[in-house]
Amino acid sequence: MKLGLFGMPLHPPTRPTAETYEEDADRIIHADQMGFDEAWIGEHISCTTEPISAPMMFLASLIHRTRNIRFGTGVIALPNHHPAVVAAEVSQFDHLSRGRLMFGIGPGGLASDMELFDVLDGAYRTERMMESIDTILKLWSQDPPYHIDGKHWKIKLADTVIPELGVGFIPKPFQQPHPPIMMTAMSPFSDSVKTAAMRGWGPMSANFCPEYVIASHWKKYLEGCEAAGRPVNGESWRVARNIVIARSDAEALDRVLDPDGSNYYYFEYLWKVLLAVNYTAVMKDDPKQPDDQITVEQLIKSMVIYGSPKTVTEKLLAFRERTGPFGGLLMAAMDGSGANRSREWESMTLLSQEVMPEIRRALGR
Repeated sequence: MKLGLFGMPLHPPTRPTAETYEEDADRIIHADQMGFDEAWIGEHISCTTEPISAPMMFLASLIHRTRNIRFGTGVIALPNHHPAVVAAEVSQFDHLSRGRLMFGIGPGGLASDMELFDVLDGAYRTERMMESIDTILKLWSQDPPYHIDGKHWKIKLADTVIPELGVGFIPKPFQQPHPPIMMTAMSPFSDSVKTAAMRGWGPMSANFCPEYVIASHWKKYLEGCEAAGRPVNGESWRVARNIVIARSDAEALDRVLDPDGSNYYYFEYLWKVLLAVNYTAVMKDDPKQPDDQITVEQLIKSMVIYGSPKTVTEKLLAFRERTGPFGGLLMAAMDGSGANRSREWESMTLLSQEVMPEIRRALGR
């Protein structure tokens, strides 16, 4: 099983932005040193709490500060970008990193970005996303002239092409035919997972989904594989989780329920954001429970895996047994204000050095 890091990232908006960028970079460098396989960074244009607006720009600063870790866009919100720009920028990063890029795509999850780019309608947003990725794949698969007559983007590049000078060519990625494509999912029984399975892409299940939602994603993955006649293989499926590890179960519980703790802040913030846009179903382990009965403590206990290394190992193996055979575990990166930084770094270290070896041994058996 692969081990990764997933960062929206999220920080209190009162923190200096430059300071949070440095913290997020240090976290990925530490992950690389601890043997994490990959790191995913999200994209949010209009939110100071989730301050990275260009994940590839941020990740490019880490190419030469790390040795082995692969970089993932988690995700590029395709409805908000011209596909030719995305195609060229992804290709550039792939060459700069010598093929360490994974191309995570999605429709976007931040309502203020949706309003900003006038894509609030879900069906419209999904339609733009799918046209965009199809356009990108076409641009990568051919040389000019380009004639792609889409509904949302009409691309023509023919009259100014000079082949002997390389003018008029959209660059192709370092990895051929293209970097691995991943698609995020957070809704119960998400059709994004089915689409990913049908297209041969890897699904990524969000960390703020309760267990039954993760299990529903595996069911949709099976549907997609069956519909496309593809072999079923959970190796390309990644599942993100909030994970808190300490030397004892009691200490881990104290940390995860600490009102000044990073996990408490995370779930309190996310619940308020989803409540404001009437999208709370994604976080509730009982969809019928009224919103006004939900507490932060309930959200934490239903979605955070915490305990000693031994306890977390047992919980993760049992979780995977109940939800489906995902091939990648992504630890959700939390804010590192105050005491939270040392707690976060300790959880990362214990997860990579003590928990994952036991999980891999167990799965190997």
